[in-house]
Amino acid sequence: MTDTREADPSISRANDQLRSTLPFGDTADQTAADRGFVAALDSPIIPDADGAAVWDCAEFSFLGDDCPPTANPSLWRQSGLVAKHGLYEVTDRIYQIRGFDLSNMTIVEGDTGVIVIDPLISQETSAAGLALYRRHRGDRPVVAVIYTHSHIDHFGGVKGVTTQEAVDAGDCVVLAPAGMVEHAVAENVYAGTAMGRRSAYMYGAALPRGPRGAIGAGLGQSTSTGTATLIVPTRDISVTGHTETLDGVQIEFQLTPGTEAPAEMNFYFPQMRALCMAENATHTLHNLLTLRGALVRDPHVWSKYLTEAINTFAGRSDVLFASHHWPTWGTDDLTEFLALQRDLYGYLHDQTLRALNQGRTGLEIAEDIELPPTLANAWHTHGYYGSVSHNVKAIYQRYMGWFDGNPAHLWEHPPVESAVRHVEFMGGADAVLEKARKSFDDGDFRWVATVLNYVIFADPDNAAAKALQADTLEQLGYGSENGTWRNFYLMGAYELRHGPIGTPTTAAAPDIAAALTVEQLFDAVALRVNGPAAWDAHIVIDWRITDENRFYRSELRNGVLVHHDIDAAAASAGLTISGTRPALLGIILAGADTQQAVADGLIQIDGDATLFTSLAGYLDSPDTDFAIVTP
Repeated sequence: MTDTREADPSISRANDQLRSTLPFGDTADQTAADRGFVAALDSPIIPDADGAAVWDCAEFSFLGDDCPPTANPSLWRQSGLVAKHGLYEVTDRIYQIRGFDLSNMTIVEGDTGVIVIDPLISQETSAAGLALYRRHRGDRPVVAVIYTHSHIDHFGGVKGVTTQEAVDAGDCVVLAPAGMVEHAVAENVYAGTAMGRRSAYMYGAALPRGPRGAIGAGLGQSTSTGTATLIVPTRDISVTGHTETLDGVQIEFQLTPGTEAPAEMNFYFPQMRALCMAENATHTLHNLLTLRGALVRDPHVWSKYLTEAINTFAGRSDVLFASHHWPTWGTDDLTEFLALQRDLYGYLHDQTLRALNQGRTGLEIAEDIELPPTLANAWHTHGYYGSVSHNVKAIYQRYMGWFDGNPAHLWEHPPVESAVRHVEFMGGADAVLEKARKSFDDGDFRWVATVLNYVIFADPDNAAAKALQADTLEQLGYGSENGTWRNFYLMGAYELRHGPIGTPTTAAAPDIAAALTVEQLFDAVALRVNGPAAWDAHIVIDWRITDENRFYRSELRNGVLVHHDIDAAAASAGLTISGTRPALLGIILAGADTQQAVADGLIQIDGDATLFTSLAGYLDSPDTDFAIVTP
């Protein structure tokens, strides 16, 4: 990026100040991150079937250099630790693949085979990880897979370590917390387009890897771009205290719904005295509302489940490992680690509630809140992935919603109309730009970003405003300790300079879409109905799902697609379409050719086929290229 700038002196000074205020002399994490290293890949590139790289283990190797002025030294430190890659021994019979994707893949050795925990995002990266393990530990079969929770970086690579055929034959079992598939499908399909577009910002998809570009996302370096897959679990874990013995390995489970994911679980290996904390306790403050978008998580219940984990498992554990980052060894150290993580989420929750009950708004609380010294001084409580600022706003949103109670904010103009009025009141675009340049020179980048956003939304073709805004967002990125904030700022600068990049990856992979239930399938269709266009439409279609022996009805009325089970003897609609759930999925959601599906015998149509055509005509297609930093 030849158009990037050096760090402004004010940013350089702020970053320098951190070097003297943070405990960089504490190298315990470096020692822990290196402990147990066995081997790395011979070649750092993990390719797909066509030879294209889906992951490069070495693309962040520059993090071994001294931190430059264009990066926050705390984030640089964290990213250097997270970028370490290879096969690591956690303890006897437990190994991890780290640095092959956003998350870790853990391999537990049983009597005859291995148990794989969280097989990454892509089948290519998980297959490479398993191959590296087998090269050094032997060609042991995968007899079980455990998904800790419902996010794609913990199940997407499953077909790189096992097959649907092996699972169907009973050679490999797949365990997950109850509700995992439903939540995974809902997240990746319902709002998947918008989340995917914003994820490009969150993980810096288009940013070059380097001191002025992407240096990591705090939780992991980035996301792989290979083939995402899903095998539906064969066993649900539905209660805390449930135990399993898999290939001679005893496991005790703790369900933690509503924490880092709506369906999540921790578990303990008594034979190894090892505790897996999934993504509930990692070496960062996590997100209560991820910047890509999600349901707001509950820090109150999160802290309580951490207390339960301490009381249930910590005293019996010699090592704690998680789905990200490096382990913590020693009973006392892992107990204190969990206690500080617990206190972190509890403090943010309680203090936000205390302040909002005194009339403070989310913005005000986020600006003023400070962590206690013990929490602030622990590296693993720093906001590398989540941040104190946006987590406090998320807590406010969870309890109070978007409205801060001030009636002046109840009915504000939308962004473009508001921007036009703001710019006019401020004396026009030229006057705003002149003042913004002065604020930029003064290092007041937060304010510059705010006022230039008005100019750009009032006049999207104002090249001078976009250029200065790109420079401004870049400086904010250079100073950010939070990896996802840095990526958002730098991606905003990138798109202002080069135009939108769209959505480079999709979470709605075929395996995920295929896991839709009938209800979720029609919910996904309902979300695409153009309501105003369909106000006067009334279309009733009956659906016979042959592989589930179900009769289902969809009715479009008043711009809403209502759908529900019906009795087989119910009066028929003007059109009945029969087929298996996968076949109906193909024509309803995937856009398969209906006539071809009939010719191939996949579906049967009885009645007025134009009703289906009419319904399809009211469905919008999601926009994977919507604007973010411009209107």
